[in-house]
Amino acid sequence: MDFNDYRLTLRQHMAGKECPFPEVEFQRRHKAVLKAMEAANLDALLLTAPADIFYLTGYSTFEVSVHTALVFTAHHLVLQVPSIETGPAVACTHVEDIRGYRWENVDEILEPLTEALHEAGTNVGVDPWHGSLRHSVMSGLQWRLPEHRFIDAANLLQEIRIVKSAAEIECLIESARITGLGIEAAANAVRAGATDSEIAGIGAQALHAAGSEFMSMQPIVVTGPRSAVIHLNHQRREIAQGEPVFLEFGSAWKRYTAPMMRTVVAGEPTSRMHQVFDTCRRIYDAMLEEMRPGKDFDAAARAAEQALAPLASEVFHSGVFGYAVGAQFPPSWVEGSGFIARGQHRQFEENMIFHLPLCLRIPGEWGIGCSDTVRVTESGAVPLTRNPWTLS
Repeated sequence: MDFNDYRLTLRQHMAGKECPFPEVEFQRRHKAVLKAMEAANLDALLLTAPADIFYLTGYSTFEVSVHTALVFTAHHLVLQVPSIETGPAVACTHVEDIRGYRWENVDEILEPLTEALHEAGTNVGVDPWHGSLRHSVMSGLQWRLPEHRFIDAANLLQEIRIVKSAAEIECLIESARITGLGIEAAANAVRAGATDSEIAGIGAQALHAAGSEFMSMQPIVVTGPRSAVIHLNHQRREIAQGEPVFLEFGSAWKRYTAPMMRTVVAGEPTSRMHQVFDTCRRIYDAMLEEMRPGKDFDAAARAAEQALAPLASEVFHSGVFGYAVGAQFPPSWVEGSGFIARGQHRQFEENMIFHLPLCLRIPGEWGIGCSDTVRVTESGAVPLTRNPWTLS
């Protein structure tokens, strides 16, 4: 059978069986998005980011490198997937109008999308900043639909996704629990003579054994001078006596990720390591106090900078003291809907969830990082992950 016959046959057996949430959760999300679309005078959204499509339909796959699109309107949803993704489109969603194209023939993408958008209306919101919106798709649609206006609506869905529902918070709590199990197993295995890859393997095994799905980023393990370079990863390097080993893990539960960082020293930490570690803790404590409804991201970043000030000229920090997390797909667990940094004036709201990546790096020596994923409450932020905040 071809992929269209496969879709029709599979629907009889598996339609919506793998959908991650009950229909009432998607109805809540749809209602919020439609309200925002009405305020922005949009007839439709054309979504191509995997996490956005998941948020509104439940569609989930580990193959996120191929073109997929959702046309979202008040009256109709059209989900376009390549032929190899027909199965997840049927099993993970309740979308009735699934339109496939042959995986090997991208020429079949534009006509179905043109038809769907022609019927939807002329004001179409898109996210032009996301890499999933391919130039050839956008230019092809503009040529075929000259009367349509494609409007930058990148913030529309982000403004909604950044505040989590009860169902989403449950997923993040479970992810936090599994993340803690994985990072604890890795931390307990740290010793001089082991390799960073061995530690990563032990942590990954624990994450999967505890129930993690495929992760948006694999476990990060670096040691010694390599830990002073942001975003390196394990590479079969042996851990030396007295070296700090930086760990950053994030399990996935229904695609939701609550990350955590720890640093474990293979031996006795030096006074300098304690000084840097204690600064991470001071930053963290200062931020928890500021992260409450009515205060803005910039104020929290300023409080973090004040706590960092005694070491600011000696260590590197990215300048982003927190980022929103939620449902994501490879290559990142960063949701992208909010960043705690200078100049970011969005106000905190209850049930926003942030990872606070507090890693301070001394170039040529090492890095010390420790973090939690936290939930904004009326009285300040509270951790979902349970970091022991030690160097051992």
